[in-house]
Amino acid sequence: MQESTIDRSCGPSGCEVSWLSSQRLEIDADPSAFAKLATEAGWGDGLPLIPPTEERVRAFVAASGRFPDQLLGVLPPRDGRCTVEKLAINAVMAGAPAEAMPLLCTAIEACVDPALDLFSLNTTTSSVVPGVFVNGPIRHSLELPMEAGCFGGVPGTAPAIGRALRLTMRNIGGQKIGENSKSVFGQPGRVTGIVVAEWEERSPWAPLAERRGVTGDAVTVYGCIGTMDIADVAADTGRTLTELIGKSLAYPGTNAYVSHWGAETMVCLAPPWADLIAKDFPTIEDTQEALWHAAAHPIDFFPEPHRAWLEERGRIDAQGIAHLVERPDEILVMVCGGLGNLHALGLHNFGPTRAVTRAIRAEEDSNET
Repeated sequence: MQESTIDRSCGPSGCEVSWLSSQRLEIDADPSAFAKLATEAGWGDGLPLIPPTEERVRAFVAASGRFPDQLLGVLPPRDGRCTVEKLAINAVMAGAPAEAMPLLCTAIEACVDPALDLFSLNTTTSSVVPGVFVNGPIRHSLELPMEAGCFGGVPGTAPAIGRALRLTMRNIGGQKIGENSKSVFGQPGRVTGIVVAEWEERSPWAPLAERRGVTGDAVTVYGCIGTMDIADVAADTGRTLTELIGKSLAYPGTNAYVSHWGAETMVCLAPPWADLIAKDFPTIEDTQEALWHAAAHPIDFFPEPHRAWLEERGRIDAQGIAHLVERPDEILVMVCGGLGNLHALGLHNFGPTRAVTRAIRAEEDSNET
């Protein structure tokens, strides 16, 4: 999508400054002066911001391989028009590397896919946030975390890339806590985002994006209600381990049971556990099937009001079992994390959303649309 027919003969890397359409402001060179200005204007998240000078914004636009006026999507709840230029401004302020712009552009395009239902994610009472899960060689060029501590604590580019998306939701989408965003608790991922790569080289199965139809560099956006650690020291077979993980996922207060629209859930497996599971379940489909069978409870596990609620919504099967999700393929599995063993990570969503996977397009491809 492109918003105008301006002369593009110079290409993204040769764009004139006049192509940038955003308002220019004169600010003090002192970084604290910009932070004060940005905070008072409502642009910030409380962390220091880098001034988005024309030179920096142009460099980020050029790195995207796209033109500054290209529309990436309309972001709820304010229905803000997110162009490459607007995204670049927020990426600069967040401290993201310019080289992340192709990934960021694709992540925004994935977020506005109706299947993800970004309006609900940005306005709900839940603490959900779109997480970005990355496959392909770009994991290495951007040095995205995929090993020990990949969900937080590893120095690198991921927090700034995630923060760029969060500032974009704030400044372009207009997401405001207490106004149009009713999240009761929020979560740390609403500041730094969630950006994690899959450790493909240590997975016994095909990469997540490839299993979803996209090979090579790709992002999968998925609405995450925080992270849930699942620990175990007793299981010595993949069969026992999947039973433990599945039962741990299916806690009665999760939104997957609250929602009557159907939900997905995600499980991140550390390589040692993935290897153990793959001995009993060589295919990912068999693994998902085992997790699905375990992620369930008999109806009498629930308090009486909840039994009636689930029955009215058709969540109880003929055997009197309430499954966490309706089908095995609604349990997304990704391999990442350290080799310390002992843990998996559950990431629930809040119901009426579906993960979206998009290829990170090459420069020549993106200029054609």
